[in-house]
Order: sequence, then structure tokens, then C-alpha cells
Amino acid sequence: MMQRISAARLSEWLGQASSVKPVLLDVREPWEFETCHIAGSRLMPMNSVPAHHIDLEKSAATVVICHHGMRSLQIAMFLERQGFTNVINLDGGVAAWAQQVDSAMPTY
Repeated sequence: MMQRISAARLSEWLGQASSVKPVLLDVREPWEFETCHIAGSRLMPMNSVPAHHIDLEKSAATVVICHHGMRSLQIAMFLERQGFTNVINLDGGVAAWAQQVDSAMPTY
């Protein structure tokens, strides 16, 4: 069963000084990432993930991010099929982050 996380819960997790931080994998296009992204995110456009997922640690907590959560869900399922064991989809993507966490974040 795919793990999911809300923007508010992810914000809490990132704010905990003692916790191990997840990999924030943003699978949107470069222009989208330049418009807005969650601090610390790593850009890996969706179409490049099949070739570049080998650069990621399979056991690391990995939160997959897109605009509204649909592309990220597809990539999260792909990563699970590749043997990743701790993949989490950001519900609502950066749109939810802008709405629930960072009202100053640009939206599109």
C-alpha cells in the first residue's frame, strides 16, 4: 500500500531537528521547479527517473513531489517496483504545500 503524507505533516517532519530528513524528490519539469519548490528538494523530472533512479538510495525515506500529486504517485509506484522500500507520495503536491504550509510560495 502506497504511503502518503500531507503537506502539513511533511512540514512538521522537516521541522523536527532530531529526525532523519527524507529525500525530497521533485518530479516536475525544470520550469515548474524554478517557479516554486520545497526547500531542499532534488529535481528529477518524471521522464528522467527511469534512467536516474539508480542515483537514489533504495532504503532512504523518499517523498515524491509534483504539482498536485498525480505524477508523483506514478513515480512512487515505479520506485516501489524498482525495490525502493520507503517511498511516500506528497498528497496534493506543491499546490497543497502553498495552501497549507507556505502561503508566500508562488503558485501556477
